Amino acid sequence: MRKKTVLTAAALTAALALTLSACGSGGDDDASKPVADVSSQPKTQAATVLDKPFEKPNLVLKDTKGKTYDFREETKGKPTLIYFGYTHCPDVCPLTMSNIAIARKALPKADQDKLQVVFVTTDPERDTSAELAKWLPSAGDPSFVGLTGDFPTIQAGARQVGIGIEPATKEKDGTVVSMHGAQVIAFSPKTDGGYVLYGEDTTADDYTKDLPKLIKGEKP
Repeated sequence: MRKKTVLTAAALTAALALTLSACGSGGDDDASKPVADVSSQPKTQAATVLDKPFEKPNLVLKDTKGKTYDFREETKGKPTLIYFGYTHCPDVCPLTMSNIAIARKALPKADQDKLQVVFVTTDPERDTSAELAKWLPSAGDPSFVGLTGDFPTIQAGARQVGIGIEPATKEKDGTVVSMHGAQVIAFSPKTDGGYVLYGEDTTADDYTKDLPKLIKGEKP
């Protein structure tokens, strides 16, 4: 059994800011490990239910069609998952999107239409709207929203939900690495609060089990 501990959103923010994944490199394995599993009302190993939910981040970016997308306004009153990553990531990002896509397809059509999945790039220099439009359908699902914009805005928005990201850097071998927190945050359609967190080890089965409750704004 994993040890369960109650954390406030503020405390979790500090913990998550230090938990980054080095997508695109063969770095230390410890760098890609998820934050410790903590939950106020644990019912699954995957879900971390926050005792104090995050407010939705103030993110106004561009979608895959180049149109302005206000995250708060566009997802208001809708069950929403948000993830920060980038298209050149060889492992964690596409796997996360694929797992969510598999779980979404298991939902009734009406619930599929309700669920909003938002992917925010951490590498906006390369991830243009057009690039996101090509990548998301293959990595995840055509219904997923892809957002890009200036890095400071993205970084500030991520910090509002405890996700740490750093500017992309180039390694000696030419590989471009984007360090970013690999957590998925679920927002309730009832309160618009980010009340559930998932780590990078969350499986498609985990999401399949929890999404029906998240759609209703219930705790998994």
